Amino acid sequence: MIEMKVPAVGESVTEVTIGTWFKKDGEFVKAEEVICELESDKATFELPAETSGILRHQAKKGDTLPIGAIICKIETADSQANTASKNTPPPVADTKNEVKNETKPEIKAEKIPTSMETKSEIMTMTVPPVGESINEVTLSNWIKKDGDFVKMDEVLCELESDKATFELPAKAEGILRHIAKAGDVLAINSPICKIEIGASASNTSALVTPPPAKEEPKKEAVVESKDSYATGTPSPAASKILAEKGINPQEVKGSGKDGRITKEDAMNAEKPVTPPAKKEEVKTETPAVTPSAFGGSRNSKREKMTPLRKTVARRLVAVKNETAMLTTFNEVNMEGIMNLRAKYKDAFKEKHGVGLGFMSFFAKAVCIALQEFPAVNASIEGDEIVYNDFVDISIAVSAPKGLVVPVIRNAESLSLADIEKEVLRLAGKARDNKLSIPEMTGGTFTITNGGVFGSLMSTPIINAPQSAILGMHNIVERPIALNGQVVIKPMMYVALSYDHRIIDGRESVSFLVRVKQLLEDPARMLLGM
Repeated sequence: MIEMKVPAVGESVTEVTIGTWFKKDGEFVKAEEVICELESDKATFELPAETSGILRHQAKKGDTLPIGAIICKIETADSQANTASKNTPPPVADTKNEVKNETKPEIKAEKIPTSMETKSEIMTMTVPPVGESINEVTLSNWIKKDGDFVKMDEVLCELESDKATFELPAKAEGILRHIAKAGDVLAINSPICKIEIGASASNTSALVTPPPAKEEPKKEAVVESKDSYATGTPSPAASKILAEKGINPQEVKGSGKDGRITKEDAMNAEKPVTPPAKKEEVKTETPAVTPSAFGGSRNSKREKMTPLRKTVARRLVAVKNETAMLTTFNEVNMEGIMNLRAKYKDAFKEKHGVGLGFMSFFAKAVCIALQEFPAVNASIEGDEIVYNDFVDISIAVSAPKGLVVPVIRNAESLSLADIEKEVLRLAGKARDNKLSIPEMTGGTFTITNGGVFGSLMSTPIINAPQSAILGMHNIVERPIALNGQVVIKPMMYVALSYDHRIIDGRESVSFLVRVKQLLEDPARMLLGM
């Protein structure tokens, strides 16, 4: 009998709460199998079994336990054998029973249909952990059908989290059995499907469909399984484009690897012209539109919110409710940067292979200012303020499925060219829905550019748990007073939203003024002044 206790998970953590039991009381568990999920005030982690045996719960779901307390016990094979030997009475000699016991195995052996018997094993596949802050995913679509024969590492389905889309590969070879349906929202470690490891397509068809007449469709299914899973399957970006065009992916021929539908295929696809008869059918399915007294249409439609949109909405509301958010404004004369770009942009691209944009100047100016005003680069964790001596800048990017915020790590040590390369790389992956969880995790300060959409001024919302966000806007030529004269200059409004719990008004205004100085005189960034 092995006792499993609450492990030490950190210096400041003294107790944990049992979130979920993944294994039931009395269930057989294998070594390293996840038994339950423990939650502290900082993180959620899993508890693996220390050995194989029968699990015995000692605490219930929701119980709060101190470090070192007993969570469960595991009865190993040795302890079970000892218990059985103590409880089992000695055998009694009985010739009648001996005869009966001898004949029973022979009868069972004759009744076992060896032609139908297979040494199959059922493997349950669960939702894998995809990030510390992600506790649920959505099953967007099944790539392999229920009952299909799948091979090791074949992609079974696509899962969507609030940050990224990823594929679930098969962990074994066998017959696939769906548990969840497309569109279901699943918690981490909840079952998705089962794989009958020992079964083959022919054995399954014989067991499920005894009549010979039904063997033909099973044979067709086996032939179909020889094709790649990617055939006729759109990528996440292509799926989004086809959905917007209202085109069925089955009507598009893929030019990608193994016949997969690429983003270019989706962009070039055209919706087939529907005959008038089909238009009438659609009209009968949709409710009749009541004529408006104003002569216009009164149609409306409903769409289910995506996981990303729901998470963004929940977090933005939480930030507004849980932070003391204020916004301060200033304006920047962009003439110096624009002249510098016009003079060196061709030589810069020829040398570094990337264009010289505005984002690198803003990122560099922010890094310098953050090191001078560390409170703007800090965050709150419980009753403590965490100050960072590094700068991880989050760049807000508009992706096909919504707003994502990839992170440029250690931006303070990067040159303008390095920043431009990283921005280009992350923005490209964001638009193709290929950003990984680590690439979107963390960040100490955020920059968002509403100017690319024509925004003149806005109040950006803080990206929690960060304490500040800088908003860039559209560059507009307007008259300003300069050296006693009214002149026309390319001006940009900049906005700094900050958490007043950490950042005082003096620090926020001084930070933004420092950014303004660096941007209006780019030579300061090169000279460190």
